[in-house]
Amino acid sequence: MSHAPETAGDAPLLRVAARPGDGREVATAAREAGEVRVVETGPTGVEGLEPLVLATAGGRTAFLPDPDRETVREVVGDLAAGEFPDGTWTVDHDPGRRTLPRPAAGPLSVGKRRVLGPCGWVDPTTPGDHDFVSPDRDAGDCAVDLLGRGRGDAVADEPASGAWERARATEGEPVVVVNAHETDGRPRADRTLLAGAPLTVLDGAAAVAAHVDATDLVVYLAAGDDLLAERVREAADAATVALPAAVQVVAGPDEYRAGAPTCALEAMEGADRVEPRLQPPTPAEHGLYGRPTVVHTPRTVAQVRAALAEPEGFTSRARDPGTRLVTVTGDVAAPATVELAPGADLEEARGAVDLEGAYKMACVGGPLGGLTRDLSVGPDARSLSAAGLGTDGVVELLTDRRCVVAVAGRRARFASEENSGRCVPGREGTEQLTALLRDASRGDYEPEAVRELGRVMRRSANCRIGAHASRPAMTAMEALGAEFRAHAEGRCPAGVCEVGR
Repeated sequence: MSHAPETAGDAPLLRVAARPGDGREVATAAREAGEVRVVETGPTGVEGLEPLVLATAGGRTAFLPDPDRETVREVVGDLAAGEFPDGTWTVDHDPGRRTLPRPAAGPLSVGKRRVLGPCGWVDPTTPGDHDFVSPDRDAGDCAVDLLGRGRGDAVADEPASGAWERARATEGEPVVVVNAHETDGRPRADRTLLAGAPLTVLDGAAAVAAHVDATDLVVYLAAGDDLLAERVREAADAATVALPAAVQVVAGPDEYRAGAPTCALEAMEGADRVEPRLQPPTPAEHGLYGRPTVVHTPRTVAQVRAALAEPEGFTSRARDPGTRLVTVTGDVAAPATVELAPGADLEEARGAVDLEGAYKMACVGGPLGGLTRDLSVGPDARSLSAAGLGTDGVVELLTDRRCVVAVAGRRARFASEENSGRCVPGREGTEQLTALLRDASRGDYEPEAVRELGRVMRRSANCRIGAHASRPAMTAMEALGAEFRAHAEGRCPAGVCEVGR
């Protein structure tokens, strides 16, 4: 063991970083072991390291991933005795910093940690660990025009300011909705932010609320996210004095479609059937109970807060200002959420996970994202859209054990099961697409029929599920067409499908 450097007023501290509820056993063991102060933070975003113990003393932090109880007791004993423990990584830093110090190696070294900075480092529900911007500045002070982020955002990949100005110009009492409803297990960025830095999210949302003159702020979650809802409520209650808006937490049904922006409004209003609304009018003009409503994801409002707090980190001329949060999942040992700058590419995100097998392809953009072999594409909306990929902040890495025809078919079936049934492309088109891909897996491949159906669905669907349902198949045929043709010749290269058996 090495002695910790002397720093006046810097008492030893042990942090336990994990998703809500997952770090309690480690934190309990640490408290039982001695007098060192223990803080349960939120997750870092890198699930393979958690629960992650961060032992800090004298401006140094040792990182200990997923330690056992005996290791935790030893670490506490070392800190109490004035000794600095050994860790997988050790970082020297300013003792007063409020963001996670990044090791030079390992998954936490991947990308940036501007928006993710507090995650895994600060007490999520203690206002004293957070510098609020919303009491003094509102979203109108942003020097850049941020784009909405995530499928739950009413202006996904479009300038957020457009929704703000429509809400300001519409009669009625505006409301701001933070849409964090997600039942699919792949996107994890919004949950990571709300679990690790809820005050950052609420602060950014309150800045939007102040700009549109809204006094009501609603955080919308899926009904199964009980621990997350508890954390958000605790953070909101603790920050009541600081936030210029009243916060309410509302749960919607555990259905994928209920996370779409206008479906979220229907669910919050108690509609018997959750389905997308026809637009126009947009939610900013006629939203929750007819009020002008701004609907953003946690990722979007966290960027608003960052742009107000650190404007020097944003380029005003950028088409997609700010960073993008990306969850890397799929055939990996454990998912990780990383933060990529506009100049980076998705290939960089692979460094945060361990792939369990040989890389074959990736699905970028969630369950209805695009399939590709090439990850040398930027994380920004313009680059992803130009490549035919999705922008929902998910990269699923898939190994050579996967059949691309089967992967595309399962995603078509997902769309057929999860769409609202309101429009013909969503209701009937997804069924037809599923059948065409099922036939392809059995050797009866009709590429032009798939392409024509996909074009019709994309142009005429009323909901995003219907519009995006064909994207996995269309991009798969482009990127891995040889595997489709192999099925037509009677063989499945991955040995998954029935053809040729």
